[in-house]
Amino acid sequence: MQNFARNVDVLTQGLKAGISGLMNLASQGSDPASGVFFVNFNQDCTSLAVGTKTGYRLFSLNSVDYLEQIYENDTEDICIVERLFSSSLVAVVSLLSPRKLKVCHFKKGTEICNYSYSNTILAVKLNRARLVVCLEESLYIHNIRDMRVLHTIRDTPPNPTGLCTLSINSDHCYLAYPGSNTIGEVQIFDAINLHAKTMIPAHDSPLAALGFSPSGTKVATASEKGTVIRVFLVHDGTKLFEFRRGVKRCVSISSLVFSMDANFLCCSSNTETVHVFKLEEPKEAPRQVPDENQGWIGYFTKAVSASANYLPSQVTDVFNQGRAFATVHLPFQGLRNVCAITVIQKVLRLLVASADGYLYIYNLDTTEGGDCTLVKQHRLDGKPEQQSESQPTSSGNDHGATAANALPSHSSPKPVSSSAASAGHISSYAGILKGCSPGAMSESEKFHEMATATESPPKGGFRFDDDSEFPPVTQKTE
Repeated sequence: MQNFARNVDVLTQGLKAGISGLMNLASQGSDPASGVFFVNFNQDCTSLAVGTKTGYRLFSLNSVDYLEQIYENDTEDICIVERLFSSSLVAVVSLLSPRKLKVCHFKKGTEICNYSYSNTILAVKLNRARLVVCLEESLYIHNIRDMRVLHTIRDTPPNPTGLCTLSINSDHCYLAYPGSNTIGEVQIFDAINLHAKTMIPAHDSPLAALGFSPSGTKVATASEKGTVIRVFLVHDGTKLFEFRRGVKRCVSISSLVFSMDANFLCCSSNTETVHVFKLEEPKEAPRQVPDENQGWIGYFTKAVSASANYLPSQVTDVFNQGRAFATVHLPFQGLRNVCAITVIQKVLRLLVASADGYLYIYNLDTTEGGDCTLVKQHRLDGKPEQQSESQPTSSGNDHGATAANALPSHSSPKPVSSSAASAGHISSYAGILKGCSPGAMSESEKFHEMATATESPPKGGFRFDDDSEFPPVTQKTE
C-alpha cells in the first residue's frame, strides 16, 4: 500500500510539472486571437520562424515589400521552432509532446531524429557545431552532426523561462545561462571543450535576457528590473558598456540582440518602446582650457564635477550610463516579441516580430538615430493582407516611408503535399536517402534499413546542407 501511495505521489508530481511547463510555454505573452505561440529569427536574421496552434511557418527576409513564405507545416501545434541558418534543418517542439524534440529536414518533409527528455523543453538553441536543449534545471549539449549527447549540465538554478543563449560563432562557441535565481550571475560555458568558462556578476536582480554578439566575444545582459543593459567581454567578464533603458518603471525584457556588425544593440520589452543602443567608445574629453579663459561657465562645470564625487555611486552611475541612440514605438504592448537588426535591400532595418501575428519593419538611421520610421508590416498567420491606404511601402534605397496600398500576401507552394503530410513524416534512414515513405519501400530496402540504422556516422560527421542527412535517432535522455 505504501508503494502504491508513493507511485501515486510520483505520478501526481510528474503531472504537475508537465502541466506547469505547458502553461509556461503557451502563455508567455502569446495572443490568443492570433494563435501565435512562438516567433524567432534564425541565427543570421535571414529568415523568421513562426509556431502556431496549427503548425509552423518559415519566412524569408530578403525583401521589405514582400514576405516570402518558404514552408508551411500544419500537422500539430508548435511551441518551439528553430532553423539552422539558411539550411533545411529545423528543430521543433509541440505542445502535444512538450518533452520531445524533433529534428527535421523541412524541404524533404522528413524527420531526421527525435529525443525525449525528463521534463518540458523550454528552449532550443543551435549553431553549426552544437544543439542545446534547455529544461528548467538542466541543459543538454548535442553534437549537431550526429545528435549525440556530449554533455549534460545538471542541477542548474531553477530557470522556469528557459533563459539561455548560444553563440552563433562556432569558433567562439559559448553557452550562457543564469548562474543564480536570486542575483544576476551569468554562467559562461565553453560548448566545444565542455567546461565552464567564467562567471560574470552582471546585476543585483535575477537575469531576464541574454544575448551574444555575432563573434561570440561579447555578451549583453538585462535583469528582471529591466532598467539597465550591460555588455561584457566573454573572455574575462570586463564590463564594456552600460546603458539605461528607463528610469520610471521596471519592465520585462523580452529580446536583447546585437546587429550583425555588432555596432548596435536592440532591446524590446513588454512596453510599446524598443530601444537601440550604439556600441561606440566614448570620445576623448576635450583639452582643458586655462582657468583664466573659462569664465563663469567653466567654474560652474568644475563645481558640478567636483560635487559628483560626493554623491552616492548609484547616482553617479546614472550620469555615466549611455542612452538610447534610436527608438521604435510599437502599436501594442504586453505581448511577447523578438527583434533583429539586419540589412535588407542594402539598408539597415530593425525588425520586430510579435505574438500579435505581425512582422514590423523599420528603417534605422545609423547617423542620426532618433525615432525609427515604420516601412512595412506583414501578417504572419497566413491570411491575406488587407489593403490599406495607410500601409507604408518601401524600395531598396529608401530612407523613409510613403503611403501606398499594401501588397497582398503571397505564399509559395508547400514542399510536401497534403497526402504526404497525412501519411506522416519519413522516419527511416533508407527512406530518407531514397526520398520515399517507409510504406513504399521494398522488403529488401526495409532489411537494408534495419541493418544500417545503427551504423556509426561517416568519418568527419554529417553535413547539414540541403543535400545531406542525419542518421535516424530515437532516444530518451536520462
